[in-house]
Amino acid sequence: MKRFVLMLGVLAVATAAFAQTPADAIEKALAPAPRNMKEGAAVIKFKADGTYDTLRPGTNRLVCYDRSGMPGQQPFAVQCTSVANIPRVVQNLKFEAIADRAARQAAIDAAEKDGTRAKPEFGSVWLTMNAADREHARIHTTIAVPGATAQSLGLPDNNKQGGVWIMNAGTSTAHLMTPGS
Repeated sequence: MKRFVLMLGVLAVATAAFAQTPADAIEKALAPAPRNMKEGAAVIKFKADGTYDTLRPGTNRLVCYDRSGMPGQQPFAVQCTSVANIPRVVQNLKFEAIADRAARQAAIDAAEKDGTRAKPEFGSVWLTMNAADREHARIHTTIAVPGATAQSLGLPDNNKQGGVWIMNAGTSTAHLMTPGS
């Protein structure tokens, strides 16, 4: 019995040593934030039901969060975007929880078709870092342009020219892809 209690004590201490402090969680979530916006960015932590807790209130419109461990995400997965995009993020989390890829895409397509797909703020930035660990993560930057097409923006809808281009043109998911990010 003493051995069992001792092992539980060691396990509790080891678990506490590896637990992430609130400051660590905030720092991790802020990893993709631009330097000039980092200090004023809000940090939130999503719950399984799509609601969230505010770990740190913000003074600008940038909000950052950790997606590590969520369905479909890599071990290191953090993202920052405009506070106006939170309804879109919550909807994305619900879609990503659908394990079957075809069913998930069908749900997204249905929401797009019936007009219930939450639209991101036009011109808002999405800064994402995903990888097996932070050391190998890089920032990927996209700019939301819901509904935009090659004709409406004068930008190509493919990457063949090597510059900025519109991915998913004509949908609520339309966004500018920036090469090298």
